[in-house]
Amino acid sequence: MPGGACGAGVTVGRDTYTERMNRLRRLLRRPPGSGVATPVPAEPVPGAAALPPASVTGPEVTPERRTEGDLDGALPRGVVVAGAWSWRVLAIVGVIAVFVWLVIQLRIIVVPFMVALLIAALLVPLSSWLQRHGWPKWLAVVVSLVGFVVVVAGLLYLVVLQIIDGWPQLRDRSVASYVELKGVLLDSPLHLTEAQLNGYVTDAVTALQQDSQPLLRGALSVGTTAGHVGAGLVLVLFSTIFVLAGGGDIWRWFVRLFPRRARTAVDGAGRAGWTTLTNFVKVQILVAAVDAVGIGLGAFFLGLPLVAPIAIAVFLGSFVPVVGAVATGTVAVVIALVYNGWVVALAMLAVVIIVQQIEGHVLQPFVMGGAVKVHPLAVVFAVAAGALLAGIPGALFAVPVVAVLNVMVSYVAGGSWRDGPRSVPAPPGRVPPGPSAGAPAPNTGGGSVVGPAATSPSSVDPAAASARPSPSRKAADA
Repeated sequence: MPGGACGAGVTVGRDTYTERMNRLRRLLRRPPGSGVATPVPAEPVPGAAALPPASVTGPEVTPERRTEGDLDGALPRGVVVAGAWSWRVLAIVGVIAVFVWLVIQLRIIVVPFMVALLIAALLVPLSSWLQRHGWPKWLAVVVSLVGFVVVVAGLLYLVVLQIIDGWPQLRDRSVASYVELKGVLLDSPLHLTEAQLNGYVTDAVTALQQDSQPLLRGALSVGTTAGHVGAGLVLVLFSTIFVLAGGGDIWRWFVRLFPRRARTAVDGAGRAGWTTLTNFVKVQILVAAVDAVGIGLGAFFLGLPLVAPIAIAVFLGSFVPVVGAVATGTVAVVIALVYNGWVVALAMLAVVIIVQQIEGHVLQPFVMGGAVKVHPLAVVFAVAAGALLAGIPGALFAVPVVAVLNVMVSYVAGGSWRDGPRSVPAPPGRVPPGPSAGAPAPNTGGGSVVGPAATSPSSVDPAAASARPSPSRKAADA
């Protein structure tokens, strides 16, 4: 019987139950803060033999604990679970909000670095291909970067040159089209006056300026002066060079900032995210090329001017998925309306819609979906949220950020990293190199250690060593 030994003749049944209840009362009457309950003489039980005194030990039960337990017991389990989830979700949202606020405050540094990551994700495959074919590393990096700069500069030069050549004609045609539209509206059955039309135009221009302020602030926030623009370009250039030349060393240094037990998960998640980013950039270039060629050919066959600037604008705008190509295609429709009338404008609108249908029903599900693994609805909301928070840069980086975070979180939650090495090797010169791949890790005296850095006792995880029970402790537990 728990709590003491009972002599012969003790009645089993109601007497035993009464005795247990008396012992529980004595346990609850002890003074708060004492480790052992104060023995209280029990009331005699008729028909039961006298029991020897026994000390009752156990966890301290204070009135505060009893009140808390009563409160939890009084609440429905659904409310308790909802409360536990609520404060955890609020904590996560708070951390994310602080992180976003820091990124916005440091946007002059963060935006060039993210641009450099996108450029590096585009150029790393080319640089690696050149190195595999015998090129020196520095030469492969220089050729990749210089080629990218030449291509971008050539496209921008072509756009600026054609806009400068066609700007006078575009201005004259715009004025003539506006006068023609005003005459049609004045002669229409709407009975509008010229003052009303001028007021409507003024209101529309004012609304357009106000609605575009968030996008303009986000676009100009990275460089409101020539100095900011120059500093941003320098940061992009140097960041791209260092990522191309020593991205692996930078990543290993970053991984070693984490606790040893978390390094495998961080390293695997980062590599999975980088693979997703490179796939996103390559696939997005394909999608942008399809959009630019489709809309550019439509503008060419319909006789629109500024065909090359329209195609290049569509190509660059397509890097904002779903939204960018629609916005730049609208520019093509407006140019068609100004130059060629509403019939050609409707035809150009049909071309833009067909291209967008091809992108939405063929390229996005089968090509982009396999590379990014993000639902189109999530893409739209991510672009909208990014544009609201950071303007054009936010819309540009929203989808790759969401795609990379999705893959990294899925990798960590999946648990496949538990089958890999338990630590990341230290840089050369600090810890002797570990065994080669496939070789068993040497025994360092404290048990077998898993991982490439298991060549010295210092490479053993202290937290894991302290959490591992010793043989004496196992015997005591047994």
